[in-house]
This record gives sequence, structure tokens and C-alpha cells, in this order.
Amino acid sequence: MSRIVFVLFAAILTDALTAGQVNVEPNTALLNEGDRTELLCRYGRTINYCRIEIPGEQKVLNLSPEWSKTPGFTYYGAGLQAGQCGVTIERVKASNNGQVKCSLGVEGEELSGTIDLVVALRPQQPIIELLSKPNREGYFPEGTQFSARCSVRDGRPPANISWYIDNMPANKRTSQLEIISTPTNDNVELSTSVQEIQWHLSPEDSNRKLVCRSHHQTDRETVPPQEAAYIINVRYAPVHQPEASVYGLYLDHTAIVNITIRASPLPRIEWTIEGLVVSQGRTEGRYSAYEPQYLGNDEYNVTLAIAGLTLEDTTKIYNLRATNELGLTDYQVRISSSSKPPSNSLDVAAIVGIVVAVAVLVLVVLLLLFARATGRWCFGGKSIKTPTNETDGQNDKQLELGGGQNHGQNVALLETPNGITLLGASKLKEANGNGNGNGNGIPLERMSVERRHTNDEDDSFEYATDRESSVYNPTTRPLRSVLMSQAGGRNSRSSASSETEPLATENSDLLQKANQLGIPESRFARWLPKDKRELLEKQAMLLSGHGKATAMAPPATPPKPQKKVPATATPTETATTTMATPKLPQETEI
Repeated sequence: MSRIVFVLFAAILTDALTAGQVNVEPNTALLNEGDRTELLCRYGRTINYCRIEIPGEQKVLNLSPEWSKTPGFTYYGAGLQAGQCGVTIERVKASNNGQVKCSLGVEGEELSGTIDLVVALRPQQPIIELLSKPNREGYFPEGTQFSARCSVRDGRPPANISWYIDNMPANKRTSQLEIISTPTNDNVELSTSVQEIQWHLSPEDSNRKLVCRSHHQTDRETVPPQEAAYIINVRYAPVHQPEASVYGLYLDHTAIVNITIRASPLPRIEWTIEGLVVSQGRTEGRYSAYEPQYLGNDEYNVTLAIAGLTLEDTTKIYNLRATNELGLTDYQVRISSSSKPPSNSLDVAAIVGIVVAVAVLVLVVLLLLFARATGRWCFGGKSIKTPTNETDGQNDKQLELGGGQNHGQNVALLETPNGITLLGASKLKEANGNGNGNGNGIPLERMSVERRHTNDEDDSFEYATDRESSVYNPTTRPLRSVLMSQAGGRNSRSSASSETEPLATENSDLLQKANQLGIPESRFARWLPKDKRELLEKQAMLLSGHGKATAMAPPATPPKPQKKVPATATPTETATTTMATPKLPQETEI
């Protein structure tokens, strides 16, 4: 409730204040000479009359919507009943600059209001004043701190200032804009704008145009901003530049070597070619030096002519020395008969070629790694054979030479819980050499050679299977069990009779051709189902050719008994009478 009362009280107070004062629109009018404008004074109640005084006009204007007595000035507003008193000025004159006063008659009293009418006056032309003075010739030495001041006088309102160098923003250090007001005889104030600029001069500033540009209310599209300009002249020694190269010269012709240098004032030129000095305007041998030619903006074209250009000339370094009163500078020039300079970057075709080559190389490497990892292509079917020592390597070579004729000879197979251990000729020879046997011609040491101690280990890993899985069950048995009784060959004294010798030989061939059946060598025992085992036995017999021979050949005659070796024979003689054993791995399990 209290809030509603406060709002009503504020509204009433606002109406009272509005009714007791005159509002003006606008507060300030900034116009150019000749512009049209409307000025309005308002009151909250009905007014009886409207009187307006305009600077530069001798008469006071009594205005109403119904009549007007002064040409160029008419009533502006919604009417006296609406409490509005305004005037329309068709063309503003410079003399109208000042305060416009409006007087309103309200219930026997007069209220007034004022509007600032500013008629812009275009300032004078800007002026550049040099604070740092040049020499008598109008030049500044290189490195001089250049200072200048720009003044824009008698503007209404004050003008703004901006600096340019060759139509580009100067981007130099400038002071804050200073406004100085100057009254006139008719009590009209005019303003002057002042700003300074300064920086250290360099050779690049020579012959450049410094511009001070004013910005004012009176600027229009048809009336561009006013400006002042000053040309800066700088004296400096010849400007250093990197080594220059000249291309496109023809051998056996007169070569013209041109180079452009900057200097102020005019420099003197001197060429040096491998100790030969050629001054400007002179000729030494095949070399001629010309006078520098001015190109403008302190640039000079320097020319050296070489008569009958040779290939040796293109390998020389040409030294140029330019000298003026402020110093000297040396330049190096190289020449070439090539049509264009060598490119420092690769073209698109070269980049594409490099990318393709790298992609192909990466693809080849990936393919080789894949083939090696999977054993394909050139890596397929290869095995790595690493002899344990030099003796084993020599024995392997002997076994390769005689292995084809002595299948199953001098081979001992030792069955252990982890598989079958095959002992080659080298280990048999070592064992026989000790002179210790078990009475059957087999040394005792052979029974413990290569034996694995796995009493405390689970052999499920050695058999590559889990005893609880379906692969290992009572219906399967190791392939080695089939061949164990005959695997020792003819040298085994455990053969039951001479009739089992052919079968032992076939079983020995089966062991040797295990790899031909697709069974990879492994140190672990392999358990096979019965049907697969029988199929592998048949394939082994067919590959060895014994299956057909057994079916067609007559029963084999008992072999002749072997001649016993005398007890007095030395281990060397025994090894000599023993037939060569085939090449088998030192330890292989099927």
C-alpha cells in the first residue's frame, strides 16, 4: 500500500515540476551554415503566447500556428493549447550562432528557456611548424630527432588533427590535442587546435611527405578535409644490403651488371674484381664502370660492363664500394648465366613424389613385418638351426651325408614322463667311450642323459592339454607308445625276434618323416585320437614306400646275425665298425 502511495506522490511531483518549468529540444544544435533546423520549447499546460529571440536577428518573433509575420521563420509544434512553442529556421546563417531564447506566457506570468545554436565555421588551412631545424640545404642528418607542430586556427567547433606519412598513418609519438579559444570582436569564440609529433629520422624517412590533416564539422563529401604537408630530406651514407645476384647473362657476349643502391647525397662508385680496381667512368681491360644514374627517392643505378663474358667470370665475386660525405658501404655481387635463380623450396611435383615414395616404403616394411610374423611368402617353410657347439655342428654334417643309408642306426630313444628323448651318434659315441655298459651294449650313462626332472611339476603343460579336457581321455594315447618297442632300430638288443626288424625300420622311418606329415617339431608330447593316429601311420608307410613293398614282396628272410665285436676291441674300433646314424635333433618329441 505504501508503495502505491509513493508512486502516486512521485507522479504528482513530476507533473508539478513539469508544469513549473520549460523543456527545450534539443539542448544544443550544431549546424552548418545554410542548414535547416527546428527548435522547440514545451510547457505542461496551455500557453497564451510564444515569443522567440534568435541571435543575429533584430526582431523578436511572435509565433502561432495561425499566423507568421517574418519570412524564413515559422511556428513549429503541436499548438499553444498543447503548451508547445517552437520555430523552424529555413536557412541558418553564421550570425545566428549563439543562444536562442523562447518566452511562454502562462496564466499572467512569463516562463523562458534557452537552446544553444552552434553554427559551424570552417577553420583555416592547417600549418606545419618545424621545431627541429634542418641545415641550410634543407636536410636533416640521419638519426636526428625530428619534431613538428601542426596548428588549425579559427574553427567552430575546434578541429581534430591526424598525422600521415605518404598517405599512411604516421604511427609516431604525438602529444595530446590542445584547444586554444580566441574571442572575436562580436563576442563569438573561435578555437585553434594544436598538436606535435616527433621521432628519430632514418634513411627510409628521406623524401617522404609528412601530412597534418584537420577534421571538422564542416567537412562534406564535396569538401574534403584540409591538410598541410612537408617533405622530409635526410642525408645518410649508402645503405647496406645483402649480397646481390645477377642472372640471365650470356657467355661470349658483353654482360651488363646492374645493382641499385640508396644514398644521400650522390655516392662515388668503385669496383674491385680480384684485385683489379675500376673507378666510375673508367675502363680497365674488359671491365667498364659507369657513372651512377639517379632513379629518384635517393636510389641510384650502378652499372658494370664485362666484354666477352667467360665461364670463369661467373665464378668471381665483384666488390662494389659506394662512398659519400657521410660514409662508405661495401657490396658483393655475383653473376650467373642461368636464366633464373635456384629455387630454395620444392615444387608441388617434388613434394608429391616424396610423399608417394615414403608411403610405398612404409607399405613395403609393413608387408615384410607381416610376412615374417605369419611365416608367409619368402619366410614360409624356413627353420632356424643353431648347433649347440662346434662338435654337434660337425656331427650334423656327417649325419646329413650318411643319413640316407642308415635309417634307424645308432639311435637310442629314451621314454620319460615328458616325452621321448632321441640320442644321436655323438652322444652314443661319448657314452660308449666311457666303457660302462649295462651288459647289453648300452652304456648306463645313456639312461640318465637328457632326462628332465619333473617329479614335482604338473605334466599337463608338457602335454599341452588339460587332463580334465576332452582331448586327454583314456581312449587316447601318445603316438610314441606305438613305436617305442621298435624305435631303437637294429642295434637295440630288446627286439623280440628277427621278424620285428622290418617293422622297427618302418617305425624308425615314421619318426624321421614326422615333419612330412605336418607335425611340427616340439619339445612337448602330443596326444592324438586313435583314428588320427592310424591315419598318420598309413600316410607314413605310403610316403616311405614300405606299405607297397610289404604287400607285394615275399616274406623277409631272417637277417644274418651280426658279428660280435671282440672284448679287447678299443672304443675307437667299435665306433669305426658302427654304421653312421641319420641326422636327428638332439632331443625331439613327437
